[in-house]
Amino acid sequence: MTQNTLGIDFGTSNSAAGIAVNGKPFLVEIEPGKETVPTAVFFDFEARKTVFGTQANRALVQGLEGRYMRALKSVLGTPLMHENRRFLGETVSFVDIIARFLSRIKTRAEAACYQSFDTAISGRPVHFHSDNATRDAQALTDLTLCYKRAGFKEVDFMFEPEAAALAANPAGDEKTVHLIVDIGGGTSDFTLFRKQPAGIDILASHGVRVGGTNFDRSISFDHVMPEFGRGAKINKAMGAGELTAPNKLFHDLATWQVIPFLYTPETLQEVAYLRQQAVQPAQFDRLHDILENQLGHDVAFAVEAGKIAANKINGQGANINLSIVEKNLQVPLDKGRMASSLMDHMSAIQTGVVDTLKMAAIAPAKVGTVVFVGGSSLMSDVQDLLADIFPDASVHQTEAFTAVVDGLAMAASAHNRG
Repeated sequence: MTQNTLGIDFGTSNSAAGIAVNGKPFLVEIEPGKETVPTAVFFDFEARKTVFGTQANRALVQGLEGRYMRALKSVLGTPLMHENRRFLGETVSFVDIIARFLSRIKTRAEAACYQSFDTAISGRPVHFHSDNATRDAQALTDLTLCYKRAGFKEVDFMFEPEAAALAANPAGDEKTVHLIVDIGGGTSDFTLFRKQPAGIDILASHGVRVGGTNFDRSISFDHVMPEFGRGAKINKAMGAGELTAPNKLFHDLATWQVIPFLYTPETLQEVAYLRQQAVQPAQFDRLHDILENQLGHDVAFAVEAGKIAANKINGQGANINLSIVEKNLQVPLDKGRMASSLMDHMSAIQTGVVDTLKMAAIAPAKVGTVVFVGGSSLMSDVQDLLADIFPDASVHQTEAFTAVVDGLAMAASAHNRG
């Protein structure tokens, strides 16, 4: 039977798509040899073209002249979504940019599966904006519009942790309660469920707007931005005394989706003033070089790589390598430093888990299995936190990076049958 529904996991950091074949998920190669690709876009100013995914990351690494964008999903529901920008001779909004990314996925999936897809089942976080109901609703409206502009006639949505629950097969009988902990790039989502002969029984789903990009931002703001002037003293323009450099510029430079908007003459002028007034101008020399040479995302990638390295080796001897900015510039990132930066985020995740338990009226001791999903769920801080909450639960290791799209592929098959 021809399937015209495609399951799509449009993620903050990575994206994937799939259908079910003989009852099992089949993920399409969105790029040759790659079933999961970076959710990234690069406007190549010299070649006058737009590239996506791995090509976008490669263009950034190669230092091509252009504009790089990542964490596009984090913009959903915000005023930035509908602001028009001028790229490569045309005026586009984030709606257009995301639609083109999704259209790319649609085209590649149709080529791989030798059929057309007019309907999508898209994953979505339980809450795009857990602290703002208006933005939360607007984000879903925005994403629906993006799918329509990408060429899909219809789009249905499924909570990402519930999709992961479809794909997971933890041990236990029909009475065993399982918890999906899905920590992605932009959100943390939780689903409590039981397995049933005909599928799964969802007990509760909840989520908070905290994810890997938030981890990166906090680590960068706390440990990297001081190298570029955060917290530095600035002489008053008039009279004696000193002020502290304003934080907003450094907060923006540490935020994946905002970085492209810092490459303006106005920002360079602001940095030039700070450098002129600085008690110690060396940090602002670095900051000026970053903005003038558009190295903001290179710094962000360095922070991400340092975070991953620190997590793998428990923080012993890990560094954030900033040699792209200045030769031999390294920032240490031991376990204690990282834990300090992530403390508030871990507290938010803990609150999200506890609230999910309350919604289902389930005590922590009743949870038999914790299933980790999403790249950021592999952080030791996250796993230690969940071990403290559920000391007697077993841990189920699933395909952390593809569990959501596996479930969406299976849901797409059920959608076709329905």
